[in-house]
Amino acid sequence: MTNLEGFVAYYQPQYEHSTGKMVGAEALARKIDEDGNVIPPVAFIGTMEKDGSITDLDFFIFEEACKFIKECMDDGINPVTISINIARHDILSENFVENLEKIRNKYRVPVDYLWLEITESVVMVDIDYVNRVIEELHQCGYVISMDDFGSGYSSLNILKDMELDAIKLDMNFFRGDVSSKAGIILNSIMHMIKWLKMAVIAEGVDNIDQADFMKSIGCDYIQGYIYSRPLPCEEFRNLLRDNERVRMSSRINMLNEMDSEKFWDPTSLDTIIFNSIIGGCALFTINKDKKVELLRINENYLNELQMNITIPELMEDPMSVFDEENAEIFYKAVEEAIRTGEEQDFKTWRSFTSDCCGTDRLRIRSKIRVIGTSANSALIYSTIMNITEEKHIFESAKAELEAYERGFKNITEQANIYYWEYEFETKEMRPCFRCMRDLGLPSVVYNYPEPVIESGLFPADYADLYRDMLRALEEGADRLEEVIPLTKDRIPFIVRYTTENDNHNKPIKAYGSATLVVK
Repeated sequence: MTNLEGFVAYYQPQYEHSTGKMVGAEALARKIDEDGNVIPPVAFIGTMEKDGSITDLDFFIFEEACKFIKECMDDGINPVTISINIARHDILSENFVENLEKIRNKYRVPVDYLWLEITESVVMVDIDYVNRVIEELHQCGYVISMDDFGSGYSSLNILKDMELDAIKLDMNFFRGDVSSKAGIILNSIMHMIKWLKMAVIAEGVDNIDQADFMKSIGCDYIQGYIYSRPLPCEEFRNLLRDNERVRMSSRINMLNEMDSEKFWDPTSLDTIIFNSIIGGCALFTINKDKKVELLRINENYLNELQMNITIPELMEDPMSVFDEENAEIFYKAVEEAIRTGEEQDFKTWRSFTSDCCGTDRLRIRSKIRVIGTSANSALIYSTIMNITEEKHIFESAKAELEAYERGFKNITEQANIYYWEYEFETKEMRPCFRCMRDLGLPSVVYNYPEPVIESGLFPADYADLYRDMLRALEEGADRLEEVIPLTKDRIPFIVRYTTENDNHNKPIKAYGSATLVVK
C-alpha cells in the first residue's frame, strides 16, 4: 500500500454561467508538506503514474469525496455532484469497479452524486476492455466523462470508440483565445457534442470573455479561476452552505425524435431515406442570435434549385440568399416552429448565384419542423419546393384577370348595367362598384332587400313583386326577369336573376343585374 501521508482532497467548484449557481465540483489531489505548503500535482502525478501508485491515490481521493458527500448529507448541507479522476492504471487494476462500489456503499452515497473522469491515456489500453469496464460502471449508475478533451491527439478517436456521457473541454488548448480559428473550432466541437448527446464542461476558464463565449455556443457549465480556485475541504463546505445550487444534467437534450448516430451513418436507413426523399430536404441549426448553419442537404435539394450550385456553396452562408423582407419571413416561421412544436409552411423569395447560371431569384415553398432543442439552439428539418414557375403562371393569370375586369368594368359603364350577388342563407347582398358609386350602397347589404326597399330604390308599389322574385328563386326557379321602375325617378330597368345550386340542387346564391330599358 502506497504511503499517502500528507495527501488531501481539494475541490474546484463548477458553475452554470447563465445563472451563477454551482452545479458540481472536481475533487483534486494535493499534498501538504511539513511546513504546511501545498504541493501542486505536477510535482508528484508523473512519478506516481510511472510507478503505478497513482491507483492508490485515485482510490484515496474517491473515498475522500464519498466521505465529504456523506458528511454534508449528515449535516443537512445539500451536496453537489463531485467528479473524480480515473487513470489508465485504475481501469487495469484488479476488481476496479467492485472496489469503487465497496467504498461508495461504505458511506452510503447515492451514485448520482459521483462522476468519473477518464484521461486520454486510456487509449493505450485495449478499447474493448475499457468499454466493458465503462459498461459495468454505467450499470452501477456512474456518469463517465472524458477529461482534458482537446489537449492530446486521440480525443476524437476516444469519442468515436467509447461510450461516454460528458466531456471536459480543456480551454488551455486554446491558450485563452476564443477568437478567429479557436472560436470556429470550439463552435464545431459543440455541434459535434450535441449530436452525441453529451454534456460539456469548459475547464480552465479564466476570464469573462471566455465564459460568455462558451455560453453563447451552448456550453453553460464552467470550471476555472473566473469562479473559484481549488478549495480545501472546509472552505468548500462553507461555500456549499452559502451558495445556491442546481443539478447538472449529464446529457444535452438535443435530439429526442431521432437516433443521431444512425442519422450520421451513411449506410443507415435514416440516411438512405434522407437522401432518397422526393424533393429537397435539409437539416439546419439556428441559435438565439439567429445564426443559421446548414448541416446536411440531399441531392434533390440541388435539383429543386436547378442552378448548378454545389452543397458546400449553399452551406457557406445560408442566409445570404434572402433579402431583409424574406429573411424576416423565414425567422418568423422558425420562431413559430420552435414555440409551437408544429410544422410551419411558408413561401419566400431567394436569390441564388452560380458560375454558369448567373443570379436568379426563385420562389421557394418551405416546410420546417423542430426535431431537437438545446439551451441555445434548435435543430430543424426542412423540405423545399421550387414554385417559381407556379408563381409566374399565377401572376400571369392574375394580370389577365385584372385586365379582363378592367375591360368588363368599362363595358358595364357604357352599357348602364348594375350587377350584384345575393346569398340565400345569410340574406347578404354584395353590390358592384357602380351600385356603390351611383346608388350609395355599402359593400355588403344585410337582410336584403329590406334596407334597399326602405331607401326608396325600389318603389313601394313594386316592393312585394321584388320580394316574390327572391322567394321564387329560393324555391327553385333558376331564372327570372321583370321590368321594374327603380329609384324615386322610376327609371325602368330589366331586372334579371340566375341561381347557383349546391350538390343537392338547393339554391345557395343568386346573381342579379339591372339593365336600363332603352326607349
